[in-house]
Amino acid sequence: MLRSMNPYVIAEAGLNHNGSIDTAKKLIDVAAVAGAGAVKFQKRTVDKLAVNSVLDAQDDRFPEFGKTYREIREHLEFSLEEYRNLRDYTQAKGLDFMVTAFDTDAVDFLEEVGVDAYKLASHSATNLELLDYLARLRKSTVLSTGMAELEEIDRAVDIFRRHDAPLVLLHCVSAYPTPLAECNLAMINVLKERYGLSVGYSGHELGYLPTIVAVAMGAEMVERHFTLDKTMVGFDHKMSLEPDELIAMVRAIRNVGEIRGTGEKRVSETEWITRRKYHVSMVSAVPIAVGTALDETMVSYRNPGTGIPAKLARTVLGKRAVRNIPADTLLSVDMFE
Repeated sequence: MLRSMNPYVIAEAGLNHNGSIDTAKKLIDVAAVAGAGAVKFQKRTVDKLAVNSVLDAQDDRFPEFGKTYREIREHLEFSLEEYRNLRDYTQAKGLDFMVTAFDTDAVDFLEEVGVDAYKLASHSATNLELLDYLARLRKSTVLSTGMAELEEIDRAVDIFRRHDAPLVLLHCVSAYPTPLAECNLAMINVLKERYGLSVGYSGHELGYLPTIVAVAMGAEMVERHFTLDKTMVGFDHKMSLEPDELIAMVRAIRNVGEIRGTGEKRVSETEWITRRKYHVSMVSAVPIAVGTALDETMVSYRNPGTGIPAKLARTVLGKRAVRNIPADTLLSVDMFE
């Protein structure tokens, strides 16, 4: 079960640890300082990731990690003990420990680790075997919906409902980076209305403006990749937020709730200060002798708003002055009877 936080921020470390436990812990430190709710990693069973011809093909993208796609992927995996180490370190920092499971063996592995919640990547929305396997555990699960058609999301949601399993949906666009014109944040409320579930946003845009807008539009959870340095070698660093950006994004997200408010129309304490300064009150336009009945010709309406409000003028007009009132005097109720 995830901790209560609205919106809930998932700091996606993903593979940006580059296979280093020390780097992974530094990422966890950043997520904690930023005020995220969870830090998230990714678990793949490399042999199940692709066919052998793909896994064993030469891959020159990251020679630091390996010479084939298999070697690169294996370099980025942690052992069971390393994952438990990261889990303990994460929880000690006050964060939830979340991991994306890419296959059923990964789920079994993560059950041994003991994660706080599972994530399913967008391409898993149509992996019915994985969806059913995980839903049967009835563990907190977050599903991204990039690349999926509504009917495919329907099927995924139905699987979790059939097993009475908790599920959060994330609107997502699987484009790296996502152009602003393709963010389609209106889908957040479409998904909420269609499924009656908590819905958030997983962003892959440059910067974080759409993520802030998503929160303003009602996203209850947001997920963003982050890195120690965008220039590091690896799959996701370039499209990730650096530490100062993650910290600034979370701070901005926390401000959104205050900015959005409750929808109750009331005069705030700060507004009362301004109101007293700028609202108009009844002011004597001419000298008013004692015993004179007050009429409109004797009154003007001016700042400040600390006298008889203009809206109450009818309750005073026609009453007689109990003392002489000089011109340009802020009128008060006790001047008349």
